Amino acid sequence: MGLDEEQDYRSGFVGIIGRPNVGKSTLLNALAHHKVAITSEKPQTTRNRIRAVVTRPGSQLVFVDTPGFHKPRDALGEKLNSMVRSTMSDVDAVVFVLDGTQTIGSGDVFIASQLSKVENPVVGVVNKIDLLGDDKVSSQIEVARHLLPFADVIPVSSKLGVNVAGLVGTLERFIPSGPMYFPEDTVSDQPERVLIAELIREKALELTRDEVPHSIAVMVDEVAPREGGGLVDVEAVIYVERDSQKGIIVGKSGRMIKEIGTRARRDIEPLLGNKIFLDLRVKVEKDWSKNPEFIKRLSYD
Repeated sequence: MGLDEEQDYRSGFVGIIGRPNVGKSTLLNALAHHKVAITSEKPQTTRNRIRAVVTRPGSQLVFVDTPGFHKPRDALGEKLNSMVRSTMSDVDAVVFVLDGTQTIGSGDVFIASQLSKVENPVVGVVNKIDLLGDDKVSSQIEVARHLLPFADVIPVSSKLGVNVAGLVGTLERFIPSGPMYFPEDTVSDQPERVLIAELIREKALELTRDEVPHSIAVMVDEVAPREGGGLVDVEAVIYVERDSQKGIIVGKSGRMIKEIGTRARRDIEPLLGNKIFLDLRVKVEKDWSKNPEFIKRLSYD
């Protein structure tokens, strides 16, 4: 890239902020055109600052997904909120995601009050417009404009990818000139083991529903190509907080853990570009969500 091209090129970091369960991770996946963040109907699904890299001819935007802002109840909750505040101060622009199917709530107002202290531009996103009529979309945009002096408000459907490219185009106006931070074909800078652990956790959340809501953590111990190149061996541990939860994850005659492994393998194999043998175990780490040292081991920094 020549000097003139560098001066014209734009690059920067964009934080994605919002209440739990408004579709932040789905938006991140739509931006990346790949699955880089897990999704779930359960709040507080996102625990890591997942980054998606979006490279276009004249720009590179690095999107940082964050946990949903919420009233913390334990050490994990405090850590997640701390991550959100840190992200807001480290990025060049912020995307504030609102659920277009719901009225503005106290959680949105709280986040807006935090964002009012941010000097960088904030773009509002009214999400889930695929579930709304045109009149409702327009009214939700108007309501959003009263929440905060947004640089712009963009309606999108993260699930269907509607107007996601338009959101990127809008954000390009607010990021500075700069170099390309990552190679052009980079989709995410997340370590392989983090992405694998998150995919396993997603399947466990899908299958256990409300039985072990926030008590599942996953640690990947090994990812090793087998001699001959036919398989990649993946060893991982699912941690729960109580013996009763372990029974739920294992299931009768091991059926639940087997199904978690089967579903996870379908997503992990495209990620690694190879067939895998997934060895899943379940361990009890009593009240791990209240243990800052254990949380640190899980790399939720």
